[in-house]
Amino acid sequence: MIRVEHPGLLSTLQDLGRPGCQHLGVTPGGAMDSYSAAIANALVGNPPAAAVLEMTLQGPRLSFERGAWVSLTGADLSAEVDGRPLACWRPVWLPAGSRLGFGRPRLGCRPYLAVAGGFEVGLVLGSRGTDLRAGFGGLGGRPLGKGDVIETGESGLALPDDPSRPYVPAWSAAWNRALPLEYPARLRLIPGPAWQTLPDEDRRALEADAFRVGQASDRMGLRLEGPPLRLAAAERLSAGVTFGTLQLPPGGQPILLGADRQTTGGYPVLGTVASVDHPRLAQLRPGETVRFEPIPVERAQTLYRIRALQLRRLRTSLGLRWPLNSPSS
Repeated sequence: MIRVEHPGLLSTLQDLGRPGCQHLGVTPGGAMDSYSAAIANALVGNPPAAAVLEMTLQGPRLSFERGAWVSLTGADLSAEVDGRPLACWRPVWLPAGSRLGFGRPRLGCRPYLAVAGGFEVGLVLGSRGTDLRAGFGGLGGRPLGKGDVIETGESGLALPDDPSRPYVPAWSAAWNRALPLEYPARLRLIPGPAWQTLPDEDRRALEADAFRVGQASDRMGLRLEGPPLRLAAAERLSAGVTFGTLQLPPGGQPILLGADRQTTGGYPVLGTVASVDHPRLAQLRPGETVRFEPIPVERAQTLYRIRALQLRRLRTSLGLRWPLNSPSS
């Protein structure tokens, strides 16, 4: 069991989301940075759809009442276990009684914690993820709160030789896949219906680092602040939107939609961020600048396939390694 001593700024249980429900008005949701979440699960032998703990800017303080294999990926929020730095992007054994906390945000916005065996919460519409606006999934559709106790599932991974001490397998260094975070952030954009109606100087502004992430940003979307964009096209009829859709409201300040976006929207669509860059989108913090690089959809599909192949190879490699350390091997 994991006991929450302090909940942090916004900590929720997330997984791959609940696709197939948008016709019911239910957003797919899921982890904002699914790449980091997938690697966190792979590092501790969990299936891809296992729930992880997504944290935002200020992490929680957690007490482990049982020993557990854990992995922490995504943003660097100065994670510590009992006052010592926690090795990130690697599997780590935490003995019973360990206390995991976070300090100053160093890099990125959202870290992901996976525990071998996964977090044991009920399925809602096929997902354990938290939908904050609908109020279901995760821990009753809400963020972590002080005093919460989260159950974890059984793990088939072997205990270290001395389970009373923290342990990081030496072989795991080869599986470190830390997310590169370039500044200013570059997001590759598949141009949408309204892109060509923008004046040339407005397109150049989006392709430079003229826009900053506003404070009024969350899992639903990132509000960008910069020179107002002018658009000749009127608002369109409402149509489906997706993660990474770049909308332009009448005020001229773009909105970049996230995992908890609405299911439809009527604002003109400037484009959609390529899936391969969703992790970078998810790690943007308020005040950071962002620029967009238009690319054809065929290039975006190629980049997606490359990333998917890398993840499959990583999971296969780890799957071959972990059974050698499992009691069942």
